[in-house]
Amino acid sequence: MSNDTATLGNNDTLGNIANLGNNDTVRHGDTSGGGDAATRNGRARAWLVLLLAGAFEVGYALSVGGSHGFTVLSWSLVAVVFFLLTLFSLSLALRTLDVGLGYAVWAGIGAVGAALLGPVFFDETLTPVKALWLTVIIAGVVWLKLSDRPQRPEADELPARPDR
Repeated sequence: MSNDTATLGNNDTLGNIANLGNNDTVRHGDTSGGGDAATRNGRARAWLVLLLAGAFEVGYALSVGGSHGFTVLSWSLVAVVFFLLTLFSLSLALRTLDVGLGYAVWAGIGAVGAALLGPVFFDETLTPVKALWLTVIIAGVVWLKLSDRPQRPEADELPARPDR
């Protein structure tokens, strides 16, 4: 178990804004079986915040496209707002999740979302080849999420049962 901890709680500077937890402590690199319920809840909240960050990233990408190089003021302002929201929520999620994993999922959500919604909002095309590679990205993101499951503890690491 690592000694590095990231406390997600109301006593942190950003905790009051996002209210990610009530003094839950998550240890990075802990593969001892997932820890207690508070740790699992903290990780679940971090994944939800990461999905929200991905949605904000899609909004940012689309609004940058609509800003035509930041020459359209309304789209440019929307892009700045989405940019700040996506970075803020990504930073909150990365307090609990590994950076490589979180960033890859965030970027994948943004790329797939922008590619799927680009034809809806702009004069873009979605060819079968593009759809195939977007499917590969989606599969990779899902696989990354599944790889984040904590490992089962060894028999000698299990807590003693009170009935024994």
